[in-house]
Amino acid sequence: MLKADVITIFPKMIDDCLSESIVGRARKNKILKIGFVNPRQFAKDVHKTIDDRPYGGGLGMTMMAEPLIKSIKKVKTKSSLVILTSPRGQIFNQKLAKKLAKKKHLIFVCGHYEGVDERVHEAVDMEISLGDFILTGGELATCVMLDAIVRLQKGAFKKSGVAENESFENNLLEAPQYTRPEIFDGKKVPSVLLSGNHKKIEEWKVEQSEKLTKKFRPDLYKKYKENLSKK
Repeated sequence: MLKADVITIFPKMIDDCLSESIVGRARKNKILKIGFVNPRQFAKDVHKTIDDRPYGGGLGMTMMAEPLIKSIKKVKTKSSLVILTSPRGQIFNQKLAKKLAKKKHLIFVCGHYEGVDERVHEAVDMEISLGDFILTGGELATCVMLDAIVRLQKGAFKKSGVAENESFENNLLEAPQYTRPEIFDGKKVPSVLLSGNHKKIEEWKVEQSEKLTKKFRPDLYKKYKENLSKK
């Protein structure tokens, strides 16, 4: 079972998001257990303040170090990996999702407002970003990462191997897929997929994956060709 603790002032935002579909079923089947820590419980004033004006001036509010670090310490164990959602972090991708999927306990620290006190950065193991854009907080980023990580857990899918043959495996996008009806709006399903010849079908899928990747993700295609050359 994967244990994930999320440090956030908006736990319902994550709880509701991860209660449906594959992740929701994983939670019901005890493949994933999510806990929440609200840093407001460590605030010192009656208003439960967890942010303040930054020293040196500037727009917006900065999340205070003490509530966040105390929240981390509350749930951290020797096997924990503490992750801060941060624009300075490494970009999240499938390779990183696989690495994190092997962990037993993940702690996600969701930043908010204009950022967190620098001392929080020093209290985490790694920082991760979804890309070069700004969100209002780390809650949605955490939902995205947990979704990608949980679907790699054993038992997350009813059929085994589903998550092993998808886009980004071997730096290729997934081949086109078709389902019934065989003809729709004058467009037919490729005949090779109806042939029953599994060898030809696999060859067609590889060929189509290469074409799609070269067209839409030349950066991935370059890595794919480099790996082929090494092999």
